[in-house]
Amino acid sequence: MIHITGDTHGEQARFSCLTGESTWGKDDILLICGDFGYLFQNDERERDYLDLLEKKPYTICFCDGNHENFPAIFSYPEEIWHGGKVHRIRDNIIHLMRGQVFELEGKRWFSMGGAYSIDRYMRAEGVSFWKEELPSNDEYHEAVRNLAAVGNRVDYVITHTAPREIILRMGYTPDVHDAELTGFLEWVMYEVKFSRWFFGHWHLDREITEKMRALWFDVEDVE
Repeated sequence: MIHITGDTHGEQARFSCLTGESTWGKDDILLICGDFGYLFQNDERERDYLDLLEKKPYTICFCDGNHENFPAIFSYPEEIWHGGKVHRIRDNIIHLMRGQVFELEGKRWFSMGGAYSIDRYMRAEGVSFWKEELPSNDEYHEAVRNLAAVGNRVDYVITHTAPREIILRMGYTPDVHDAELTGFLEWVMYEVKFSRWFFGHWHLDREITEKMRALWFDVEDVE
């Protein structure tokens, strides 16, 4: 089974709070909607915790958020996993790269991480935020190519932030700095056939529409 949750932000207590986590086994996959955060400092303490997570019997996957150390993530080996590009962090810990389509349990999943850090004024570039938090033109183009290759049809979408229209529905004002990304996600929302879309970033657990689900602490199970 596939389980989806929201931002974990490197919180070590988080995995003990996941509903049903103690029952998951080798056939289970946990998908995290960005801001994974367990490589943020990229220090010995975090590496030790990743070693502990590697002992989990299930697979942990994440699309990237904005609060990620991208050079640290990019330093891990790139490979193809279930049809899409990933960085292999540990045997069972996998970064889902942007614009990829994965085949998981007979369903297609499209991943598109990234978002803008509105708290940049409190952060230092290269220390606590990285410019790679927003997708590059190459990543957008690859996303379009990969979606076209499957006829613009997937079963599920996993992202960090949300389409512009959905941000407005949640009562927020879309930030101009990531207008390209939220606009692209709006294009995906209208041009790609999908059943369900899961996203994090906004620290909400809420059903926005019948297809769009904001996740933070909740765990959504997909058969």
